Amino acid sequence: MAVVTFYEKPGCKGNLRQKTLLAAAGHTVQAKSLKTEAWTADRLLAFLGKLPVSTWFNPSAPAIKSGEIVPENISFEHALHLLLENPLLIRRPLMEIGEERQVGFDIDAVDAWIGLKNVDLPEGNIEACVHGPEGHGSCGSHAHDHDHERKASHGRCGHH
Repeated sequence: MAVVTFYEKPGCKGNLRQKTLLAAAGHTVQAKSLKTEAWTADRLLAFLGKLPVSTWFNPSAPAIKSGEIVPENISFEHALHLLLENPLLIRRPLMEIGEERQVGFDIDAVDAWIGLKNVDLPEGNIEACVHGPEGHGSCGSHAHDHDHERKASHGRCGHH
């Protein structure tokens, strides 16, 4: 079985479900925080570089959902700048095994990549944001993260 480096948003219930699936399939998960990782353009592009820019973003990020950031309308350079400035905008998880990398948690892609054998797969979209009855607050400091996402989408980078 594989040792998976799993870049997540700590406290995210969706990422917890994904890590649980990997562990149930016999993989070892080494979780790391997307927020505290020292991302560089080259390091991030090792994950994202072959994908369309619009798929680099977490569709559940408040700045994406509100329309403040429209990934389909962003240039390569601006997208990279936004993601480096605010890693919570990155589609997650980012997973790595040696030199092989995956973005997001598409069950079929992960199964083909490393196997999810003998695991009861959940219904619905395993990549979707999962909130309890308390809403975004159940994923840790979401309200604080929303403020950072708004700042990342305005002003500091000089783009709107």
